[in-house]
Amino acid sequence: MKTWGGYGRALIVTAAALMLAAGCSSGGAATGAPQLEKTDLNVAVVPALDSAGFFVALYGGLFKTEGLNVHFTPATSSETVIADQVKGQFDITLGNYVSYIQAQQRREADLYIFAEASVMGPATQGIYTMPGSKVTGLDGLQGKTIAINAPRNILYLLAASVLAEHGIKPSLVHFASIPFPNMTAELQSGAVSAALLPEPFASGAEEAQGVVPLADLNQGATTAFPIAGYVVTKQWAAKYPHTLAAFYKAIEEGQQVADTSRADVEAAMMDIPAPFGVSRQTAAVLALDSYPVSHGPAGSVDKIRLERVVNVMQQFIGFPKFNIDTMLMPAGP
Repeated sequence: MKTWGGYGRALIVTAAALMLAAGCSSGGAATGAPQLEKTDLNVAVVPALDSAGFFVALYGGLFKTEGLNVHFTPATSSETVIADQVKGQFDITLGNYVSYIQAQQRREADLYIFAEASVMGPATQGIYTMPGSKVTGLDGLQGKTIAINAPRNILYLLAASVLAEHGIKPSLVHFASIPFPNMTAELQSGAVSAALLPEPFASGAEEAQGVVPLADLNQGATTAFPIAGYVVTKQWAAKYPHTLAAFYKAIEEGQQVADTSRADVEAAMMDIPAPFGVSRQTAAVLALDSYPVSHGPAGSVDKIRLERVVNVMQQFIGFPKFNIDTMLMPAGP
C-alpha cells in the first residue's frame, strides 16, 4: 500500500475512529467472521470523483483488511460494462444510476444497487469549452456537438435538464460519444464545440489545456443530484453473500473517510493509474461531491434519492414507468 507521506496510517486511524463512533467493530476477516465465498474480485469503476470512496478503500488497504483482493478495471461508463458484468467478467461495478436503471428496465440485466457512491456537489459536473469559443452561452449550443462519455447516461440527463430549463431542446444538440481522456483533444481540434466533464477530468483539463466552464450542471431540477452507485447482479449477490458483506463494509468505511477527509480523497485520486490519475496541483483544486454513508447491512440505500433519479429521467428523457424497488435488496430477517 502506498503511503503518500503518511496517508495510509492516517486513513487507518481515521477509519477506525469513524467506525468506533458509529458503534461498528473492525476487521471483517477477523476470527469468527463468516468464511468468504470468494476473495479475488474484478471490479469495474468509472475513474471519476464520484468513485472517491472506492479509491480511498482500494489504496488505503480497506479491502485487504476484509480479506479481499480487489482488481480495478477503469470503465468508460457503467453503460459500457453492464453486459460484461452480466456475463460474469466483473463481480461488482460502480457507475451512474441512469445506465443501470435503463438496463434493468430493458431487462438487459437484473441488478441490485447495494450501496450509494455519490451525490453531486457544486462544480463537480459541467459543460466546458475552449477559450475564445464562439459558444459563450447555453443558447449557442443549438446545432453544435457536445462530447459525452456514453449515450443517454447521467451526463446526458444532467445536460438535458439544464438545457431544457434554459429553453433549449436537447434534441437540437448533437451528443458524440468520446472517452473522457480524449475529450480535450477533440475540443482543441474543433471536432466538438463543448464537452461534458466531471471531476477530476474537468480540473485536469482546466489546468492542462485551459478549458473554461460554460455551465455548472448542479442547478435547477438536478441540484445535489444522486450520481453513482455500487451494483451487483442478483445472481451474484445470492451466490456470494459474505463476500458482498465484506466488500460493503470496506466501501462504507471508504465512503465515510471520503466524505470527511479531503486530504484522503486528494491522495487517492492522485494514485489512480495513468491516464486517469491527477497531479498534486490538480488534486488541490478539485470540487468534491458528497459521499453517502450507511451503517446498515448491504443494500441500505436511500430509496427516495433513487426514486428522484427515475422521476427526473421521466421528466427530461421520456423514460417509461419504472419501480425502483426492483433494484433494491430485500431487508434482512
